[in-house]
Amino acid sequence: MNKSKEIIIFDTTLRDGEQAPGCSMTLGEKLKIAHALKDLNVNVIEAGFAAASPGDFESVKAIASEIEGPTICCLARCNEGDIEKAQQALEVSPNGRIHVFVATSEIHLKHKLNMAKDEVIKAAYNGVKMAKEYCENVEFSPEDASRTDHDFLTEVVNAAIEAGATTINIPDTVGYTIPYEFGELFKHLITNCNNAEDVIFSVHCHDDLGLSVANSLAALESGAQQVECTINGIGERAGNTSLEEVCMAIRTRKEYFDFYTSIDSTKLYPTSRLVSTITGMHVPRNKAIVGDNAFSHEAGIHQHGMLRHASTYEIMKPQDVGIGRSNLVLGKHSGRHAFLDRVKELGYELSNEDLDPAFGEFKKLADRKKDIFDSDIEAIVLSADGGTLSTWELIDLETSSGSSWGACAELKLKHFDGSTHEVSTAEQPSSGPIESVFNAIEEITGYNLELTNFEIHSVSVGEDAQGEVTVTVSYEGQDFRGHGISTDIIESGALAYLEVINRIERNRNRH
Repeated sequence: MNKSKEIIIFDTTLRDGEQAPGCSMTLGEKLKIAHALKDLNVNVIEAGFAAASPGDFESVKAIASEIEGPTICCLARCNEGDIEKAQQALEVSPNGRIHVFVATSEIHLKHKLNMAKDEVIKAAYNGVKMAKEYCENVEFSPEDASRTDHDFLTEVVNAAIEAGATTINIPDTVGYTIPYEFGELFKHLITNCNNAEDVIFSVHCHDDLGLSVANSLAALESGAQQVECTINGIGERAGNTSLEEVCMAIRTRKEYFDFYTSIDSTKLYPTSRLVSTITGMHVPRNKAIVGDNAFSHEAGIHQHGMLRHASTYEIMKPQDVGIGRSNLVLGKHSGRHAFLDRVKELGYELSNEDLDPAFGEFKKLADRKKDIFDSDIEAIVLSADGGTLSTWELIDLETSSGSSWGACAELKLKHFDGSTHEVSTAEQPSSGPIESVFNAIEEITGYNLELTNFEIHSVSVGEDAQGEVTVTVSYEGQDFRGHGISTDIIESGALAYLEVINRIERNRNRH
């Protein structure tokens, strides 16, 4: 097999993925994911849309200055203001790319842009030309390409190539196309566009019909050399092409495909867990490649086959994607080195400033739990944030409740200035213990938050399993999200609510 053609992996988790409702991230969280994407060995990181907001601008600039290796890309509309913002954010990077786009489908021209076709062609040409003045590496996307007339799409792409685009990305923006049809579109463009051999054709699919990975693979078979995707497939509506699925399809079926990727597949699962924890978008148990059930077998005939030979019911090894096969790993007598070795075996890295608090949390958990699983270790690592100063810290929590009278809480918090604050809600019982704890936290901290989402997720198994709570609140028109993990679900909720308040405090101090 000829393995000369490497597929460029363009990750847009930090741009298109963040557009999914509830997936907004802080600068620190984006940097964590950007470092994980670098370790995963993606070729291009689309860091954001610099003109969208001051926060997006700062995120792109920070990632461009801190991440070395992958190309750092910034999205921009085909107008001077957007392109200048992208250039300013990327100027700190020696390896930047400006990605300009304009809609091309009849429905977008009529109902969104109110532009004629010749105006769109001109916008595409001028946008690429302008970006080219700042950056040699320019990508162009005709938005909603899969619903655009093929001849007109060819004209637009020709204009972009003539203006100097180095990558032509063909998006299935609303997840409308199907594999054979999309493959034929790529063949048409590569055959009929001027100087098509001088540019890289790229594919960007959404999953509205559940076909994003299939459509992306069809495009690659038809000559595309770059695939745009996100970790866990997160993104608007039904999401984007899943990076882990498309990469493992190429790797697993290498006898069929005549291309490959440079992705370190053993980092797929740790990166998936990181993105899931940061965004609060839990991975479904039956999710391909990285779901909890992806390598689980319950049916008797399957288990019998697995015991004879794993290949009977597994086309990949769990170790290939970074999932360990061990079960119970550490206990209360395990030392720091054993803990750190296990963390590394699971595919994670802990900085010196995060190691001490993470090991401390492990020791606390070991006192509470009889058995500690890999997933427990992962939860500790992913919540480690030893380098970040928190305004409020939970010292003690007691709750009581009854079906006839409600619930109350007694809470003690410590402020970063060293002072401690206590409150009891006994005189004003709430409908449940979580509500009473949240009311107590608000009374001490002085915040009045609107809770918009509350999720509970089991981290491991057993009666003493850790519970992860994710809360989302609205405060002064902005959404904030927090996570808490404990064997006590009420304590998890308190920790998550406190993390939200600490994030609000950091956000206010930063501004």
